Amino acid sequence: MGVVSLAWGASYLFIKVGLRDFSPPFIVFARVVLGAAILLPLAWRTGALPALRGRWRIIWFLAVVQMAGPFLLITWGEEEISSGLTGILVGSAPIFTALLASRGWADEPLGGWGAIGVVVGIAGVVLLFASDLSGDAGQLFGGTLVLLAGIGYAVGGLTIKARMADVPPVGVASATMVASAAVTAVPAAVALPSGAGADSVSALVALGALGTGLAFLLFYTLLAEIGAPRASVVAYLASAFSVLYGVVLLGEDVTVFTIAGLLLILFGSYVAAQRRLPWSRRPPVSRTAPSRSTAPEPVRAR
Repeated sequence: MGVVSLAWGASYLFIKVGLRDFSPPFIVFARVVLGAAILLPLAWRTGALPALRGRWRIIWFLAVVQMAGPFLLITWGEEEISSGLTGILVGSAPIFTALLASRGWADEPLGGWGAIGVVVGIAGVVLLFASDLSGDAGQLFGGTLVLLAGIGYAVGGLTIKARMADVPPVGVASATMVASAAVTAVPAAVALPSGAGADSVSALVALGALGTGLAFLLFYTLLAEIGAPRASVVAYLASAFSVLYGVVLLGEDVTVFTIAGLLLILFGSYVAAQRRLPWSRRPPVSRTAPSRSTAPEPVRAR
């Protein structure tokens, strides 16, 4: 989880730098093309692509709901708000995952601790909107777009666990990136850059290679191994890194409300996903019980 969180936390930094010279559609198109270029050879070599036969409707759905759509929403939103706040709001994804999983998307009742986590996390979101994002309509709009992206991540994660758990993660990731490239190709062509500096180009390459290719490969592997609610916890870990990157490297301002909102969302996301307090021990799992998991073995890059 740590590697995914580091990469995703840096993604918001890369987006902010890339926006100096590139349009949101072009940034999204470039990042999924670069990500696919990294993952497709691995998917081909490991024989992960044949398992996708007959599932292209799901792939297109994931491209719109869990990849291209959220990427566009995040990038558009980050034109209005800081990279740190963007990362914090995306960190609310586990809250929405827990809510949806308890409402028919999966057989995962919310329970007492889950409900507490959802309430605390939503309180953190409300605090940020009432304080750091209340300056003007543009900030409110940008924050709302990013929040919608978090919901898209939640829907996509649950869909993968329910419909694609038997497909190697690298196959799902690479195919979804190819479909996302097709979805964003025309908007990107309409908004081609007239020029770009070295910083923007470097940020875009890093966004595609690290924040998209590597991060999504590891994230899909986590989904298959431990399920959507727990795997989506990487989003709240990435939130902390996004704030750190924004302050140290971009000089972004952080208020006491920013920190309070971050802590509420982190705490709420953890409790909603894990159904327990952070300092509580997880119930032991019997080693003699047969496994019922249909998830594939994790794909490891070599």
